[in-house]
Parts: sequence; structure tokens; C-alpha cells
Amino acid sequence: MLISPVKARSMSACRKISTEIVSRRETNDSLSSTENLSHLSLHPPLHLLLLQASMVISTLKPEARSENHGFFEQRIGTQGLRKQILRKGSSWQTPFHGDEVEVHFSGKINGGAFIDSSGDGSSFKFKLGQFEVIRGWDEGVSTMRKGERAIFTIPPNLAYGELGFPPLIPPDSTLVYDIEMIGWSSIRDLTGDGGVLKKIVRDGLGWATPRDGDEVIVKYEVRLEDGAVVSKSEEGVKFQVGDAYPCPAMSIAVKTMRRNEKAELTVKFSYGFGAGGTVSANSSLFIGIELLSWRRVIDVTGDKKVLKRIVKAGEGFEHPSEGSIVKAAYTSKQEDGTVNERRGTMEEPFEFVSLHDQIDEGLDRAIMTMKKGERSIVSVCRSSVTYYEVDLIDFTKEKPFWKMDSREKIEACQQKKNSGNSLFKTGDFRRASENYEKAAQYASFDHLFTHEEKVLANSLCSSCYLNNAACKLRLGEYSEAAKLCTKVLEMDPSNGKALYRRSQAYLRVSDLEKAEEDITRALSIHPNDRYRRNKLLKLA
Repeated sequence: MLISPVKARSMSACRKISTEIVSRRETNDSLSSTENLSHLSLHPPLHLLLLQASMVISTLKPEARSENHGFFEQRIGTQGLRKQILRKGSSWQTPFHGDEVEVHFSGKINGGAFIDSSGDGSSFKFKLGQFEVIRGWDEGVSTMRKGERAIFTIPPNLAYGELGFPPLIPPDSTLVYDIEMIGWSSIRDLTGDGGVLKKIVRDGLGWATPRDGDEVIVKYEVRLEDGAVVSKSEEGVKFQVGDAYPCPAMSIAVKTMRRNEKAELTVKFSYGFGAGGTVSANSSLFIGIELLSWRRVIDVTGDKKVLKRIVKAGEGFEHPSEGSIVKAAYTSKQEDGTVNERRGTMEEPFEFVSLHDQIDEGLDRAIMTMKKGERSIVSVCRSSVTYYEVDLIDFTKEKPFWKMDSREKIEACQQKKNSGNSLFKTGDFRRASENYEKAAQYASFDHLFTHEEKVLANSLCSSCYLNNAACKLRLGEYSEAAKLCTKVLEMDPSNGKALYRRSQAYLRVSDLEKAEEDITRALSIHPNDRYRRNKLLKLA
């Protein structure tokens, strides 16, 4: 690190006293050791001078002395750096490379002269890991916590090496520094290439940060290297995280920010506004940014056709599931604000069963992502966009499978199967498949079933597997269709419908040998089935 000037007054006093001591000793060179001791005893002023000298030296920087405060000395790394903690820090966090740290310090040559300090009442700042200080400092300070004070013994290879720093530091000098960590400002390389560097100016509230797709409102000011302001937002600007507006750097930075956080960004041209004109492609921009607020935006269907913006967070962790009895209130509007319909109020909510075709499917699926008490704005995009302002007042989920008795499981299986049949007839094969899958779960073997219940459950389960296989064939999921048919054949090896549907799945994946085998078996069971016989002739 850079050497600051030594305190002239203290050093001058020390040199003056040392000169006086030397001159006194020169007058005693002819005396023997005994005579010298008696001579000293006869000259109290010399004792006073010695005492005064020790006091001056000790008051130069007492914190540079390596005193044992009850903490063991520890080694840091493998290069010989040693650390002795004098006072523990107040937190568990330590700074990262790139952070701007602030410290008090004093230093000396090991066993020798005082060399440097941060000065009375002042501090020293530097960026960690950026080669602004000697390596021993970078490695040592990175281990410190806020409020911690420690003595570091730094070997020559981590200090000034064999050259030293003449005239203050001789070659191959081991240095001893007493360092107190005041704190640090986090500076993060958000892009990994130095394109966007972020320094926190004011910590935010809470712990949550925006994610891609969320709507944020920020204040910002963009400056050039000469301090000229090129863009500014006084009232705040709204944008969606992930968009290039206002500039890519802001979208990157807000994903690391908490509500009300302020930060300073140093941005390379390629991550900036791309303003051109007076802005050089080799210059940097400086952006002051404050995150005022944001709304969580959920892509409900994964294709951005149904988006949910949370206005008020709900309670707990539970969401409605398929078949839940939901109590809600909502208003639907067109893009121009025209109201289409209103259903339910907070006092008299609208009640429906989720995913039972009682409301718009997009809205239905969005409500299934909501929590009790949540208020959201849902946009459903088809030929045009419809907006729903929704309050989820309450909901009651279906009785869990593990709480049902045998009779309830069979009844639930029949209900789900019927729902699947209705959806299949309308061509909604995806949702029909989901209903058949859930129905089969209810009818799966249960050790509490009676013999009659087992027979009925197996029949229902077989029917659900076959119907689901028909859905999978139409959805192009041929491997899944074959697996479902195989499950049926494990229960009933002579099931001709399962053999035929599995042969269809094999045909779709060009496994002709297996397809022919299944059709042949099916014909042996149903020899008068002309349709299957024609299929077999085509294979031949």
C-alpha cells in the first residue's frame, strides 16, 4: 500500500531524545560495566531521558504493538500470512473482492520502526482484490468482520519483497499492521465481465428482490464521465424486468435490489443506453438508481398468455387445487377499461369449483396460483386481452387422498373419470388426461378395500388407463400411451382394447414387429373384429 508521511513532530522528538542519549553514552565509553551502571545511577536525567523516549515511542501508535489479548495467532493461506484477533467483529459477514472497504490502521516493520497509519480520526478506503494495496492486505482484510480489530504479520513475499520500499522499508522486510475494520460498501460485478458494477448506497427493506417479468418502478439519473446528466427520471419510471428499456444495465441491477434500495452503477457502453452521438463507445456511464416498488408477475401458463400481477400478498402458503371450492370476487375489463362483468363481492363472494369449466380457464388457472386474501390483476391474452381484478377470499381444498376411506376413494375416482369423459368429448385431451390420472390414483389398490371394492376399483382403474392412453395418442405421447396399455394388460392379459391401443402407439414410433404382435393377439381374442383384421393386413 502507499506510504503516507510520518508524523513529523513525534518523530522529531524521538530523534532529539535519541541524540541526547547517544551523546551521554559516548562520555561513558571508558567506564567498565560496573562503573557504567553506577554512573547511570548517578545521572537521573539519563533515566528520565530513557523513560521519556520509551513513552514517546509507545505513544506514536500503541495499537501497532503485538500484545496477547487472549486470541491465538492463526495462519491465513499458505504464503506465511499470520493474524491475531484483538477484538471480534459484530457480524458473520466478510467483504468480497471488489468491495470498497474502510479501515483504521497503523503499521511498522517487524521489530523495527513505525512506518504508516491512517491518522487520528480519519480512515483509509480501498477496493478489495483490485491490487490497490499489497497482497497481504488483500488476503488479510478479506477475512475480517465489521468492527473486528486484528494484527497481521505480513511476510516479504506478500509485502514489498526483496526490493522493499526505500527509504522507509528495507528489502525483505516483514511488516506488522494493526487493522480495524470499520465497514465496507458492496461492489458487485453483476455481469462477470465488468460491464455492470454495482455499489450499494443505501440498504433496502426486507429480503425479496424482483425477478424476470416483474414490473418495477425506479428513479434514476444517468451521468457521463465528465458529470454531465444525459437522462433522468424525477417521478419514477415503470418497466418490466428483462426488457431493454430504459437500458439493459437497469434490468440487470434491479434483480439484485430490495425495496427502497439505492445503488450506484458503473456501466460499460454496451450495457448502457446505446445513445451514440456525444457518447463514446469506449466511455462508461454512471447510473444512480433507486428501487421504489415492484409487483410480482407470474407467467401462469408459461407462454405469457396468462399473466398475474400481485397487488396485495396473501396469507400462508396454500393455493387452491383442482376440485377446490373457491370463494372469490372479480371484475373483468377490456383493454380500454370497459367492464365486461362483475361476479361476487367481499361480503357475498362468487363460489365455484376450480377447473370445472365454470369460469374462463386462464382466470381459473391464475386463481389456482393465489393465496387466501391475495389480490391480483390477471391478464388473459387470446384474440384480445382481458383484464381481471381478482380477490381470493377463501377456498376449501378437496379432501386429501390419505384421509379418505375406501368408499370415498371409489366415489372420487368415478367423479374424476366422468369429468375426464366430458373433457374428452370437447377435445380437451390434456385436461382429460389429467383427470384420468387422478382418478386412477384414487382407485389404486388399497389394503382396506373389501373383495367387492377391489373388483370395482380394478375395473375403474383399467378404464381410466385405457381412456388416458386414448388421450396420449391424440397428444402425440406414444410412449406414455404404450405404458398405460401395458398396465391394463398386467391386470387383464386378454384385454383386446389395450392390445389394440398399444399397437397404435407402436405403429406411431415405427415399431412394426411389436405392433403386429399386439394386433395378432387382439385378433385371437376377437377373431371377428374386421377393423383389427384390416390393420393386420396392412402391416403384412
